[in-house]
Amino acid sequence: MTHIYFNSWLERYKRPFGAVQEGTKVDIWISVPEQKQAKVFLIVRKEGSSVGQKIFPMEAVPEDRFHFQTTMDQGWGLYFYYFKIIHESEGYETVQYYGFNGNGGEGQIYGAENEVIPYQLTCYQKPETAPNWYRDAVFYQIFPDRFANGNADRKINQPKKNSFIYGTEEDTPYYIRNEKNEIVRWDFFGGNFKGIEKKIPYLKELGITAVYLNPIFEATSNHRYDTNDYFKVDSVLGTEEDFRSLIAALHTAGIAILLDGVFSHVGKDSLYFNKSGFYGETVGAAKNPDSKYFDWFTFNHYPDDYKAWWGVADLPEVKKENPHFQEFIYGDYDSVLSKWTSMGVDGWRLDVADELTDDFIAGIRKNLLAYQEKVLIGEVWEDASNKVAYDTRRKYVFGDHLQGVMNYPLRQQISDLLKHSRSLKDICEEMVRYQENYPVDFYYNQLNNIGTHDTERILTMLNGSVEAMDQAWGLMFMMPGIPCVYYGDEAGLTGGKDPDNRKFFPWQSIDSNLFKNCQKWVERRKKYDVLKKGHFFPFYSQAQQIFGIIRYLDHSYVIYALNLSEHEQHIKIGELSSPLAYQGDYEVLDRILEDEVLAPNGSLFVSGSI
Repeated sequence: MTHIYFNSWLERYKRPFGAVQEGTKVDIWISVPEQKQAKVFLIVRKEGSSVGQKIFPMEAVPEDRFHFQTTMDQGWGLYFYYFKIIHESEGYETVQYYGFNGNGGEGQIYGAENEVIPYQLTCYQKPETAPNWYRDAVFYQIFPDRFANGNADRKINQPKKNSFIYGTEEDTPYYIRNEKNEIVRWDFFGGNFKGIEKKIPYLKELGITAVYLNPIFEATSNHRYDTNDYFKVDSVLGTEEDFRSLIAALHTAGIAILLDGVFSHVGKDSLYFNKSGFYGETVGAAKNPDSKYFDWFTFNHYPDDYKAWWGVADLPEVKKENPHFQEFIYGDYDSVLSKWTSMGVDGWRLDVADELTDDFIAGIRKNLLAYQEKVLIGEVWEDASNKVAYDTRRKYVFGDHLQGVMNYPLRQQISDLLKHSRSLKDICEEMVRYQENYPVDFYYNQLNNIGTHDTERILTMLNGSVEAMDQAWGLMFMMPGIPCVYYGDEAGLTGGKDPDNRKFFPWQSIDSNLFKNCQKWVERRKKYDVLKKGHFFPFYSQAQQIFGIIRYLDHSYVIYALNLSEHEQHIKIGELSSPLAYQGDYEVLDRILEDEVLAPNGSLFVSGSI
């Protein structure tokens, strides 16, 4: 009875692999020895269904296995399942349960039903296809204030009152705070639209085909997540005509543009709230209870005590369920989305998607459907398939909501791998678990990153190692999804968390080795279609400290392998493991890698035809 076995990642036990579309037939097998003395049941529950738990008897088939075929006929959503095994011997019954082990596809035996962790099966409504330009893209994230000043005299456009400007572009970012640790004077370097436009040749040299801009709308801060006016670009960045010119220049260069949509909160000094009276003494909810924006906000005691995003007084929280606010953001006419998308913006990244209701996200998606070739990506830091926010299971992955998410888990996996802070087995299994939980199109639509404005600089995390940085690029570019380079990572910027990770771009001291390594990976992605479309197969050897990834199509493959040890390693195929044990993949490995040697802390990139 100890050899009961199921593995949701192997086609011998579950077919098809991973998430399925509603109406799909799913075959499930489980191995149970002493088959004649056993009864096996598949227990399934669809979350939110009125049907409740279903118990299906499984049929004995050859090789000591039991089989059941089910149709996903209760609609899209999350299904959870596990197994009940009853053994009969000499008139006695022994009951065991088999469920998820908390990490991999291989499960574990449970003695009591109330202890069982079920497996998750994601059932989606329809595929989340994305525009070809997006699937093929290499993104570059720009924090606008910190990238480039394109003014001939290098002066800053319309400096803000009660702010300060750095003496040189090499200065280290610094906040001036009061006794409550609140930022009281915002700091600016003066990056602007003209600067980005003038640096398009640099982006082209690196191989970038799409840029994602942090917020550009009128705000008080340098990060601009405290929107003051959604219909105006920030005057420090330039004029609306400057922005139109930037869009046109980017498109002429074959570069798409993604904007940051910050719709969960606004700035306290915004046109809509206006706490400080910046827009006049009768404008905005905090100055006028009769304001048309008053019902956007929640006041506990008017006007000073109000609901703010995560308690940050600078960011009054907006009622996303308010019809007026919804129409304002994504209505068919004269809305925020309509203005900027009509101008030529190619898509949106939704800031803190967890703070937006599913209906709100669906409304944004519906608005974008009126345009061609647009994309909608969300900021979600965890597994988007089973994310719970505000006691609600979110609908991100099922269709007609987000098309993909920012892949923050990958950043952590790469960091843990290169810093030896987790076992290779754990990292490999976590990678495959995301692949299993996400619908295949959603999985390939992820925006992959190893650094953003919200994280420590990757070069700092890797203790300044150029070699480790190259390996981090390699792992990111090898993974399914769309790679996104955070501005300056390829130039040698370092720094801890905000504000150190938001230094000005070092135009006078670009690290040529880092740049060339990043450029090399961009060129590889463009050269090998398999890196955009290929199947994903990770492998590792704990003993040899080798980690690798195969991407393959019917007739081509690329392999990237790392030696994470301090010793030269002759790759031993028999030592390699993978959560996805398809024999054909090991045959490819055996044929290609049998004579390969990996230098200490070295890497190997191999491509070819099958």
